[in-house]
Amino acid sequence: MHTNRSRFLLAAALLSALAASAAAAQTTSFASSYNGAGTSGGSCSMSYSIAGAEPSGTGPYPVFIYMVGTNETYNNAAAMAAVNDMASKGYIAATVDYAESQFGTCSVLGAKSSCIFNPNSTLSAVAQLCSRAKADCSKGIVVGGFSQGSILALLAKNYDARVQAAYGIGMSNVYSTYDLSSCVSNGNRTLPSDRLRAVDGEKDNFAGGTQSAVQTSLQNVTGLKCAAGSYACMNSNDSGWIIVKNSQVADGSADHCYMRASGDCFGSQNSLDSNWNNGTANWAKDTNLQWLTNFTTK
Repeated sequence: MHTNRSRFLLAAALLSALAASAAAAQTTSFASSYNGAGTSGGSCSMSYSIAGAEPSGTGPYPVFIYMVGTNETYNNAAAMAAVNDMASKGYIAATVDYAESQFGTCSVLGAKSSCIFNPNSTLSAVAQLCSRAKADCSKGIVVGGFSQGSILALLAKNYDARVQAAYGIGMSNVYSTYDLSSCVSNGNRTLPSDRLRAVDGEKDNFAGGTQSAVQTSLQNVTGLKCAAGSYACMNSNDSGWIIVKNSQVADGSADHCYMRASGDCFGSQNSLDSNWNNGTANWAKDTNLQWLTNFTTK
């Protein structure tokens, strides 16, 4: 009889887990707003939009926040693909608008990130998301972003200790004329490098445009060095850096915007590279988002 009861309890637990998983896979969208900084930083006095998705279950759930790159719409295809993927994994997931039309120095980017991730302001994006009925930010916050947005994500833990890990697309310590080493390089920000996955294309023009230049930049950001010519350099927990090869993307050019179907950053924001969006390689969307889930509790 004891064995039968144990089997019954195990079956009940499995059914409960399956039901929770099914509820997480079914998602609903939501919209909100928060107060952020301007193009030159400054105070958090401008209103910006938030677009999100959350599981249909009761939760509570951890939170995922995504930030787009310079001159991108906050709810473009890549941003919403990441949001919907994370919502289906059991997260309150959202992409937040901000003053993305101009890049900036460490001071400017820090101000933008602070307005998004200030846990002490009820008007910050993180406060708006953590106050949702199904959210529980004590379970952890994970973040992601592209280009300028990847730097805001990297700096997020400077302002909110609940941020546990980050996934950066097109992440570098240098962007053309901007040298951000003092705030983004390994050891110069709060987020430890064993909680970071940085993924760049081998032709990323903002990081130098060649495999060797991109590798140098990624090594500076993560502090993780591998042999020259490497395309991945990982820690035991799969944090680290990855370089996307030209041959891995549909248009044959793994540049700064490799996740887009057109490749170059002047192409459509709403057409995605299928290998990034639907693939299972180490540089693909779902692989990296799944990695983030290791750092929150459910």
